[in-house]
Amino acid sequence: MKALRFDDGLKLVHDADVPRREGEALVQVICAGICNTDLEIVRGYGGFRGTLGHEFVGRVVESPGESIVGQRVVGEINAGCGECILCTKGDPRHCATRTVLGIKGRDGAFAEYLSLPVHNLVNVPDSLNDEAAVFAEPLAAAFNILEQIDILPSSRVVIVGDGKLAQLIVLVMTQTGCDLAVVGKHEKKLVLAQTLGAKSVLADSPSLGSKYLGSFDVAIEASGSPVGLGTALKLVRPRGTVVLKSTHHDSTPLDTSAIVVNELRLIGSRCGRLRQAIDFLTSSRLDPGQLISERLPLDRALLAFEKAADPNTMKVILHIS
Repeated sequence: MKALRFDDGLKLVHDADVPRREGEALVQVICAGICNTDLEIVRGYGGFRGTLGHEFVGRVVESPGESIVGQRVVGEINAGCGECILCTKGDPRHCATRTVLGIKGRDGAFAEYLSLPVHNLVNVPDSLNDEAAVFAEPLAAAFNILEQIDILPSSRVVIVGDGKLAQLIVLVMTQTGCDLAVVGKHEKKLVLAQTLGAKSVLADSPSLGSKYLGSFDVAIEASGSPVGLGTALKLVRPRGTVVLKSTHHDSTPLDTSAIVVNELRLIGSRCGRLRQAIDFLTSSRLDPGQLISERLPLDRALLAFEKAADPNTMKVILHIS
């Protein structure tokens, strides 16, 4: 099968093995999205080698018991051991021996087929088109913030970043009714953030910190840049909360004195629940087209990665089958 693989370089191969795993479902990938984590893996993040990709929608072609064969699905990307206390409580996201689709120990979605446990799969309703369904995984990551902290209508919240994930976080935060601002560097993206529900948008500049220093109860860092955390720390009030979403292949500079002196909470935030994201996508009026910059076939995956790395680009979608 065709697959986009990373192993000391990014290569499109035509003879990859179909990734059948005992007791799991085999999914034919329809389309998949390129995210910042994929770009960071290619730059060295995480030490992953194999087929990339974790944002996808596909159709089940093989499954134990065959009850879901033919269904269109998205998938939770963390596959746990099934036996530890976390897995038995239904949350394998931090299982110590988990594999993660296209990120850790498991080939991913930039291929004609992928394998996941049946219980990782979430059915996609007929009313939701393929491209919208691709956004389920990153949207779930945005919803995970609300699983970790309380955001009230009275909360002042700032999102540092205006890219792919930041725009989805805007959609989620608007559901809380909070006073929401976005800080970014790209005029068109800031306009989009305001269209999606941000009450104000701020240009990231040297004067930003002095003007808005300590103004926000919560700062969500989703810039995809190592310097984004420093900006978030400047913007949040004493005893406020900083939520860190970005991952990087290099180390992130951090002045810990600001955290200590201002008694800040710093929370890492990762994967969320796909069912909540699917329900939101189904019931909302979101047009995913406004979040997509490019649509390319798997055969042009190398070009797709080049385009996805452009700071002015939003989501790049690979159409696979």
